[in-house]
Amino acid sequence: MPRPINADLPSAAELPTGEATREPDSRDRVPLPPGKRRRRRRRSVPGALKAIGGLFALAIVFVVAAILGGGSAEESDVSGPAPAPVPPAAEQPGESDRATTAEQLGFPAFATSNTTRVGGSDPASNAAAVALAVYPSTEEALRPSAVSLVDTANWQAAIAASVLMAEPVRAPLLLGEAGGLAEPTAAAFDTLDPQGNPESRGAQVFSIGAAAAPEGLETRAIEPAGPAATAVAIARLRERLVDQPPQHLIVASADRPEFAMPAAAWAARSGDPVLFTGPRRLPKATAAALRRYREARVYVLGPSSVISSDVVRQIGRIGDGQVRRVSGEDPVANAIALARYADGNFGWNVNDPGHGFVLARADSPLDAAAASALSASGTWGPLLLTDSADTLPAALRGYLLDVKPGYTTDPTRAFYNHVWVIGDQEAIDVNQQAQIDALAELAKIGGEG
Repeated sequence: MPRPINADLPSAAELPTGEATREPDSRDRVPLPPGKRRRRRRRSVPGALKAIGGLFALAIVFVVAAILGGGSAEESDVSGPAPAPVPPAAEQPGESDRATTAEQLGFPAFATSNTTRVGGSDPASNAAAVALAVYPSTEEALRPSAVSLVDTANWQAAIAASVLMAEPVRAPLLLGEAGGLAEPTAAAFDTLDPQGNPESRGAQVFSIGAAAAPEGLETRAIEPAGPAATAVAIARLRERLVDQPPQHLIVASADRPEFAMPAAAWAARSGDPVLFTGPRRLPKATAAALRRYREARVYVLGPSSVISSDVVRQIGRIGDGQVRRVSGEDPVANAIALARYADGNFGWNVNDPGHGFVLARADSPLDAAAASALSASGTWGPLLLTDSADTLPAALRGYLLDVKPGYTTDPTRAFYNHVWVIGDQEAIDVNQQAQIDALAELAKIGGEG
């Protein structure tokens, strides 16, 4: 059956832009159930799922919120799990009543028909939520073999560690700190309970940098070092785990995180390691890795204003000219460029309908790493970026319209798009999410039903 076409779709200007809603407040978050131990909180989730009536997308959010404590300190004093929201009793609700009711039910703030939000207020919460979405961990078969743990102070290491989510290891990323684990991370460890297996060489945790793993788990550590050296160490670890060198390498900016972020999703999807460079000079550790992996084709991510042509020439001399640049002039366009790119078996090549996407803010590189497991599971798809909380960038609107799915006669045989939205409404607000939903919506194309 031929793939759906996009001809005659509505223009971007004709798409709905979403309706104004109230500003987010504490009502948008599910209170954290009390309890002395995190595992007990996790066991209360099935009741919450029943209370919500089995709505899958919304259930994900409430599960994560119940486990990870998305509410404030005041909210955490509420006893018992959050009840299912009930519509207002007004006989003739006004527009504001309808909007409030919709938000209480989780729509559209957490889920729409084509989007699902991971609504943590910080990257550690988002990483824990993503790991639990990918690995529900309700039984041993649904637990990861291992988990990567990276210090929140090192965004470069977090992006590089995304490669450990690729087959066959499939280790999701959690974020820690030198002084211990934040509550969402500790709760996620408790729930995920990584098992260790031959693919992870028995390791349950890959601890990278200063973050300390929980006691009692088999841990393989990469000691703190500079961004380039740490990325090389992660690439070497990946090589040992899979017992073969990489086919491709991504070289990203160590100084401009907004241009390096899309590499995390591709690394998780492909197993291609991420290395780092400065704008005008190739670090010694990166140069040494390029010599070690001389047979690998190298892809430089970012424009010449971020990684100079001199650096590309240095890479070319090391790797016998096997280097390509993938770039856009700004972070939004740069992410789209990688989403569209294809060169043999490198690149997403997402230029048609029927794909998953992940959307994050361009100023939150840790969220790119936190969300990377979503690009290697479920609807597998590239990371896209927005540079504003409330305004959808024109380039992103154009790209999503270009890959908007359509059908002629039978929508059940069509291809569909789905977008994961990363962050709370301060990062990406509900109006922008509504616009993204409209752009991802399946559209009727001509003909008679």
